[in-house]
Amino acid sequence: MPALLLALWPLFALIVGGYLLRRRNFLGEGFWPGAERLNYFVLFPALLFHSLAKAPLDNPALPRLAAAVLLGLALAWIALLLGRRLYGWPAARFGALVQGLLRFNTYLGLAALGSLFGPPGLALAALMLALLVPAVNLLSVWALTAERGLSIGLLLPIVKNPLILACLAGALVNLTGLPLPAGSERLLSLLAAASLPLGLLCVGAALQPRELAGELPALAWNCALRLLAMPLLAWAVARLLALPALESTVLVLFFALPTAPTAYVLTRQLGGDGHLMAGLITLQTLLAVASLPLVLILLP
Repeated sequence: MPALLLALWPLFALIVGGYLLRRRNFLGEGFWPGAERLNYFVLFPALLFHSLAKAPLDNPALPRLAAAVLLGLALAWIALLLGRRLYGWPAARFGALVQGLLRFNTYLGLAALGSLFGPPGLALAALMLALLVPAVNLLSVWALTAERGLSIGLLLPIVKNPLILACLAGALVNLTGLPLPAGSERLLSLLAAASLPLGLLCVGAALQPRELAGELPALAWNCALRLLAMPLLAWAVARLLALPALESTVLVLFFALPTAPTAYVLTRQLGGDGHLMAGLITLQTLLAVASLPLVLILLP
C-alpha cells in the first residue's frame, strides 16, 4: 500500500498542478493548446515509438494479451449497443457515453505503469496501445456518427493519428531489426521523458468542474462502469485467458483508467454532447484518485 501510494500520488499532484496553473492563468490561455499539440504530435509519439522499438515482441504471452484486450473491448461495445437499443440514445449522447466507457487517459496509464513497473510495464502498455488506440478511436467516431454513417473523411484522421503511426513505426523497427541512427535513442529518451509530466499537467488544465451540473444519473452510472465494472471485466478476461501477473495488471489498469481529455475535442468536432462529455472527463478523473489505487490493491 505505501509503495503504491508513493508511485501514484505524484501523478495526481501534477494533474492538480495543471488545474491550478490554468485557473490562476499563470501561463496564459495560449499556452495550453500549444502544449497539448506539442505532446500529441511530438513527445507522446516519441514515447510510444521508443517503447515499442525495444519491446520484447517474442514474449509468448503477447497473443493472449492481444486476445484479452480485444475480447474485453468487444464485450463492453456489445453492452453499449444493447443500452442504446434499450434507451434510444441519439448519436450525440451515445458517442459521449461510449467514449466515457471505452476511451482511456493514456498519459495517466503510462505514467502509472512506468512508476510501478518501469520499462517492462511501459513496453507492454505500448503494445496494448497499438491495439486499443485505433480500435477505440474507430468505435468513438462510429458512435458519434451513428445516425449519419461513416465516411472516408471521418476515417482519415484515424489513419493519420500520430499515436497509431508511432506504434506502427516502433513495431516495424523492432521486427525488422533496423538500426536507429547514432544518438537517436538518447533523443527519443529525452522527448519521452518530457511527455508524461506535460501530459498530466494538460489533463489537469482540461478539467471543467462547472460541467458537473446536471446529468447526474448519467455521470454516476457511466463513471461507476468505467472505474469499477470495466476493470472487473478485464480481471475476468485475464483469468479466463490465464494471463501472467504483469500482463494481467497492465490490462486491468488500462481498463480502470478515467476517460481521455481528448474525447471532448472529438465530441465537439462531430456534433456530440459536449456538456456530458466534459462532465464525464472531469468526474472520472477526480474519482480515479480513489478508484485507481483501490483497483490495484484488490488485484490478486
